[in-house]
Amino acid sequence: MKAAIANAPQSKSSKKFLYARLHSLAGILPLGLFMAEHFYTNSMAMFGAEKYNEQIALLQSLPFLIGIEIVFIAIPLLFHAIYGLYLSFISNHNTASYKYTRNLTFFFQRISGVIIFVFVIYHVWSFRLSTAMTGTEVNYHLVSEHLQNPIIFAFYVAGIIATAYHLCNGLSTALITWGITIGKTSQKIALQVSMILFALMSALGVATLFSFI
Repeated sequence: MKAAIANAPQSKSSKKFLYARLHSLAGILPLGLFMAEHFYTNSMAMFGAEKYNEQIALLQSLPFLIGIEIVFIAIPLLFHAIYGLYLSFISNHNTASYKYTRNLTFFFQRISGVIIFVFVIYHVWSFRLSTAMTGTEVNYHLVSEHLQNPIIFAFYVAGIIATAYHLCNGLSTALITWGITIGKTSQKIALQVSMILFALMSALGVATLFSFI
């Protein structure tokens, strides 16, 4: 009985360790790669409607597209989002220490995660689920028409900036999680690089939005 009680905290700790690694891995590989592709695809709008429509048509012509979306995007996204929200609600933010960079980045990582959760639900419904159910073609004109609403446009700006931050800061955090950046100096450099990447991705994403207007 005592051995079972003693092993309980260890088992709980092992599960927490495993979930944390899976959460990090899901955010880096399938979702990180998907976001890079998604930013690239949408950036084609800066070269005109024809280029954007060609890229969309190319993606939609992929074999087993629905299976790819479910296995490599939907499942990792659901796990990452649900476990991430769970972490957000159980985490104790040290508001007295927000002057420290790591606490600030941790706080904004959780806040951006909540914003992304709402943003992704709206985005997936608007451009994947509803269009699939009605047989509506996803093209430059559809996106452009959608973004003419200033409230929706502002919502997309916020969603893109939150997504860029969450991904880039998540990369620097993942380097710590996986034991790649161990010392304070390497962690500081990784964070600085990730913030530069965040600025670049945000600029690209917002510029892409304006190309639809």
